[in-house]
Amino acid sequence: MKHLGILAHSTEGAALCFRAFCQRGFTELGPHEHPDVTLDCISMARSMDAWDSGDHQSIRATLATSVQRLAHAGADFFACPDNTAHMALEQPGEDLALPGLHIADAVAAQASRDGRERVAVLGTRYTMDGPVYPRALAAHGIQAEIPDADDRRTVNEIIFAELVNGVFTEPARDAYLAVIARLAARGCDAVALVCTEIPLLITPEVSPLPTLDSTRLLAAAAFDTAIGRTPLPTWRGGPTAH
Repeated sequence: MKHLGILAHSTEGAALCFRAFCQRGFTELGPHEHPDVTLDCISMARSMDAWDSGDHQSIRATLATSVQRLAHAGADFFACPDNTAHMALEQPGEDLALPGLHIADAVAAQASRDGRERVAVLGTRYTMDGPVYPRALAAHGIQAEIPDADDRRTVNEIIFAELVNGVFTEPARDAYLAVIARLAARGCDAVALVCTEIPLLITPEVSPLPTLDSTRLLAAAAFDTAIGRTPLPTWRGGPTAH
């Protein structure tokens, strides 16, 4: 089995990915069994000023340091359970020390398998306004939809004020459900939860639309790679082929 390195950027999403990866092992390999996994996390606080200023290259350099540490720990490949971080990982630069899975590929592939045609995208304002998901979904012939400006502001504020800090409240859940309902009324046939903490707030049982859980989809893709069901990735950062 291959050794997974989890490149963490926000703690709650990374912890959920770690748990989901290990739990897949318990289910498929037997009690207490899973492939080796190492998690590295440089505090997101060190990157927030750069996110606000759009300095994606400096964020890439920080994330590259984590990938290097994962390589030194013996990881064979990495997975980054932070959707927004992929905007920085896609910046041009030297190859990362390990090949990595791309979270948007995992989400878009599942949307395609599910036969989706118009997918709502919920995440940070950087992700909702950015190119990663429109491009990944379009590669499968799927249209991406984002909330209107007021709803994008609400979704983003709840992420940074609550979700990334491990705070999950009923008012926040109600606000998200209202946003998803409005996207359903616009003709969306699924919602991609592409801030990795959102699945801790919104579950399939309560969502007005079928959900695409980016965190668990990435964990499943990482597990399939670690046990040899799928080949090691080849992407080492930089622009993608979408």
